[in-house]
Amino acid sequence: MNAQHLKNTFKKLFNAEPILVRSPGRINIIGEHTDYNGGFVMPAAIDKAIYVAISKREDDEIHLFSESYQQFDISSIKSLKKSENSWANYILGVADQLKERGHKLGGFNFYIDGDVPLGAGLSSSAAVECATGFALDQLFLLDVPKIDIALIAQKAEQTFAGVNCGIMDQFASVFGKKDQAIMLDCRSMKHVYIPLKLDGYKLLLLNTNVKHALADSAYNKRRAQCEQGVAWVKEHYPGVNTLRDVDLSMLEAHVKPKDEEVFTKCSFVVKEIGRLLTAAEQLENGNLQGLGNLMFETHEGLSKDYEVSCKELDFLVEAVKPLDYVLGARMMGGGFGGCTINIVKEEKIVGLIEELSSKYLLQFGLKLDAYTVQTDNGTSLFN
Repeated sequence: MNAQHLKNTFKKLFNAEPILVRSPGRINIIGEHTDYNGGFVMPAAIDKAIYVAISKREDDEIHLFSESYQQFDISSIKSLKKSENSWANYILGVADQLKERGHKLGGFNFYIDGDVPLGAGLSSSAAVECATGFALDQLFLLDVPKIDIALIAQKAEQTFAGVNCGIMDQFASVFGKKDQAIMLDCRSMKHVYIPLKLDGYKLLLLNTNVKHALADSAYNKRRAQCEQGVAWVKEHYPGVNTLRDVDLSMLEAHVKPKDEEVFTKCSFVVKEIGRLLTAAEQLENGNLQGLGNLMFETHEGLSKDYEVSCKELDFLVEAVKPLDYVLGARMMGGGFGGCTINIVKEEKIVGLIEELSSKYLLQFGLKLDAYTVQTDNGTSLFN
């Protein structure tokens, strides 16, 4: 994205000089469905981002323009409410949360563009929210701490967009660092950076281009099953509050006799928290192969035990498993569609995409989209 192009477009729309902000999408290396169970996740910000330009207005109006939708949205800072334009709610929700916290905002012009693929599970919505929070902070000199920008963005998604999301996406968007993954403790919000050196390898995302209708209902059911497992263990161990506090022997003793399926779902989460801690050690030691093996294990668990995969995702993971130049692969995100994340030898990527694209088209009649991504820095001014 070119800063001058952003400025020129903004000036044509609003006849004003803007502040420019960039906020990245994210991937999650390992640690899936652990966030709402008080565990750890390991996201990284990527080199695909949302870009916004912003300036003050003389009045109380908010004038938004989306490049993707080629659409204006006009409202007032005095009476913020949800828009009929769903894209605008990610922006308006952040302004609303800042006001809720007592920050003084005036009217503003706002232009948004980006190259985060929509619907690929790379958290374009979190990037929009974090870019908005940071841009409003800069414009009105609010001095909002970085962690609060992430929390405000999360709350905006929950209130204005109506998605009960965890903190991982927004946290990664704000705190990302190039060549680093973030090991985030979802309970304490403490985080450490883990080196992600991919010498000779690249991260390849393969987008299934499917989103099965099961996604939301299954997600809610999994959360309920995890909470049920915790409740049964807590009867015997009062100190237990989430699956983070539970080990497999507790599940064997107090959950398995009551409900085999709840036991299987809870066991996946407990094992996945353990896998993430092992993955952090492997990366600290520069062992990419070790990380790759754990990613394959995670996918197996997500598919067979947690049952949130789908035939398209399974097909893509199984297709790369035998290839010695693919160190690891797994489905990424909530499930039932979206992307697989793969660690692939750089010079083999083009050939792999060609081969898999034709096989995928033949098998499912669907186009396979592929993106190579690199780690990048979090939300910042752009010039």
